[in-house]
Amino acid sequence: MTTPILSESEVRAAVERELPGVRADLERLVRIPGIAFAGFDHSHVERSAEAVAELLRGCGLDTKIVRSGGQPAVIGTKPAPPGAPTVLLYAHHDVQPVGDLSLWESDPFEPVERDGRLYGRGAADDKAGIMAHVAALRAFGDQLPVGVVLFIEGEEEYGSDSLERLLAEHRDELASDVIVIADSGNWDIGVPALTTSLRGIVNCFVEVRTLDHAVHSGMFGGAVPDALTALVKLLGTLHDDAGNVTVEGLVGREGATVDYPEDRFRAEAGLIEGAQLFGSGRITDRLWTKPALAILGVDAPATGEAPNALVPAAKAKLSVRLAPGDDPKQAYAALTAHLEKHAPWGARVTVTFEHDGAPCVIDATGPMFEAARAAFRGAWDGTDPVDIGVGGSIPFIATFQEMFPAAAILVTGVEDPHARAHGPNESLHLGEFARVCVAEALLLAKVAEAGANRS
Repeated sequence: MTTPILSESEVRAAVERELPGVRADLERLVRIPGIAFAGFDHSHVERSAEAVAELLRGCGLDTKIVRSGGQPAVIGTKPAPPGAPTVLLYAHHDVQPVGDLSLWESDPFEPVERDGRLYGRGAADDKAGIMAHVAALRAFGDQLPVGVVLFIEGEEEYGSDSLERLLAEHRDELASDVIVIADSGNWDIGVPALTTSLRGIVNCFVEVRTLDHAVHSGMFGGAVPDALTALVKLLGTLHDDAGNVTVEGLVGREGATVDYPEDRFRAEAGLIEGAQLFGSGRITDRLWTKPALAILGVDAPATGEAPNALVPAAKAKLSVRLAPGDDPKQAYAALTAHLEKHAPWGARVTVTFEHDGAPCVIDATGPMFEAARAAFRGAWDGTDPVDIGVGGSIPFIATFQEMFPAAAILVTGVEDPHARAHGPNESLHLGEFARVCVAEALLLAKVAEAGANRS
């Protein structure tokens, strides 16, 4: 028997009915500090997985918690009605560390609403992604028009180290016609988006050594280079005067199709008055299709404790965002070669790999992508969605592409330019979240219709 597909008005009404409970459960998830990074209490990640599993069971899914040497993920399944497609819904339940608590205006693990936004770590990235999936399932109840597989990862923020193994081990039950990855964002408040390209990433450490031990800065300064000065000089070679990355061998191109007005960009980035933008070319090219290189941290004596001594060794953590089309292994080799070539004053340079991830490009054409665009237009009252690139990295999308080559991969999300994911005062725009929930429910209905038409 074919499951009747709810009309658009019925979907909207059903989502609106479920939203109060969805928000309450989102707040409950935000209260769990599930940080998968080393050095944190991972019992909270276990609690987070259990809470997600409880939510999926409440939606009638056959649910289990799985792991493969890493943190717990949750898989929930419900078979498709006869002839209907199956949709995999991805999100992650782990969150970033909170950093300096003094920069938060409220407790990061006690959700608080201010000016129409819900504040808390994970409120946007990515516990709202989980709850958008749950909202869609609750809206349909027993009338779900497609099969679903929910895959909720537990260590995405920590690099998804065990994800490829999990996908391989559970490949058959994860196989689907459409994959919805709810871990990106929209172009603006009121303007939905499909993410069609993401940059890759290479993170590494570079250590510079000039001495085998610290020596008196007065007795030896002026003839002996200290490692911190050498490190600063070396790091200065990574960009030209305009801020363009100077590492030879990194891929970069122009061709972004969306304009990002500079005044809007400056406001959303929080640039101080007088600070200039990095690099050259269209802003969206700099963010989406060109490499970027940042110095994330430096190991050196703290200023309040630094003696009058020449530092023998200093270390920095570097992060390179790779343009679509680049290869992480080649990029790491190019960066290493640059650092070794530009070592100042004969300093010894040691580069240590941390992790990498591949960039990706998605061909967003075909009936399932059109179903997504129609769902967005419905949820945003006729506003056409924008195809965007993202400067950040979701390396596992390339893994999904490789393992499920026949599936249409839709990268969506709940974030807006003011969400401050990964930073202090992360928040979720509650009005946009309601639209995202409607959009996902409409998407499932329209995927079912597209599947029926295709068959």
